[in-house]
Amino acid sequence: MNRQPGIDLVGCARALQPLIAGDADEIERTRRLTPAVTSALVENGLYRSLLPQSLGGSEAPLETFMQMQEEIAKADASTAWCLGQCSVCAMTAAYLDPDAASEIFNTTPGILAWGAVAHEVQAVPGGYRASARWDFASGSRQASWLGAHVRVVEADGTQRRKKDGSPEIRTILFPMASATMYDVWDVIGLRGTGTDSYSVENLFIPEKFAALRDDPTALRENGPLYKLTTNMVFSMGFGATSLGVARATLDAATDLARGKTPQGLKAMRDNNAVQGLIGRTEATLRAARAYLYTTAGEVWRDLARGDPLTEQHRIALRIAATWTIHQSAAVVDTAYHMAGATAVFAANKFERRFRDMHAIAQQIQARDTHYEDAGKAILSASLGTPPTAR
Repeated sequence: MNRQPGIDLVGCARALQPLIAGDADEIERTRRLTPAVTSALVENGLYRSLLPQSLGGSEAPLETFMQMQEEIAKADASTAWCLGQCSVCAMTAAYLDPDAASEIFNTTPGILAWGAVAHEVQAVPGGYRASARWDFASGSRQASWLGAHVRVVEADGTQRRKKDGSPEIRTILFPMASATMYDVWDVIGLRGTGTDSYSVENLFIPEKFAALRDDPTALRENGPLYKLTTNMVFSMGFGATSLGVARATLDAATDLARGKTPQGLKAMRDNNAVQGLIGRTEATLRAARAYLYTTAGEVWRDLARGDPLTEQHRIALRIAATWTIHQSAAVVDTAYHMAGATAVFAANKFERRFRDMHAIAQQIQARDTHYEDAGKAILSASLGTPPTAR
């Protein structure tokens, strides 16, 4: 199961595009990745892109992970979403006991999925006891382990708190076989992610499988990747995924315009309005991509030279990812409408990308409130201006 670092993740992603695109209809129909796609992602080490090198992972730079996501999304958004979600989950290994991390990630298929923050666990001798249900576990249909982010209640009934007084959040991890799964993912977009719900009843979680995720005091790895929180990497990965969907949709619309002549009109390729629309939309997409990757590169360079992660970094990443998702959705909308009646036929894939892109734009990483958060921070005299705005 161990792979050596240095694998060409982006090259592998491109090489897998024909397989993934060929299985996309089945992924949509069954609401899960096909065995062939899952096996290819596992065997080529793509799920291990953010796993520490100490455990045989790639521990890839942020931009490399983003490029991998973008390439996979060009073939199928659901596959990219599952891959990105579970790859970021693997960052938890940097906070775990090494033996526990190896048991989870170095036993085939070594895939961890989890859902939203919710509920509490009871502290008991040697670990924790959980009885709860969680939602939104993207990629869980391929996973071997599940996780949940929970508050901790002590034996005396009080809530465990950190030194600053805020509730302590533990990420508990347990084998897939310990949970009951609920098939709830009947949605309009990203259908293939199988983002189901799951529950456990009176389950004991040993201490070594309960991580203080994103807590620098519990971090066991020194690389720049793990200075970033999982939420930050989620946002940039999903921003890159949205770029891949937008690129595939615009390219399809452009190819269509080269050969289509709408009834009663001149050929699309000779239509000045279509020409201008393609030019402006191409500029929008290139600008969004440049902004996202420039932001990632600047933050990564700071962290790689030993600088600490700052609030400026957090804000820069947050607004870049949010804006990129919104711009990608606008590109997809434009391409969809440009394609006319052709876009409504399932065989042409415009409608699936339209649905997938709008499902991406509905989730937490695309919330408009992120702009308010950024504006408030920028206006703070103690923060100043984000790096990419200087």
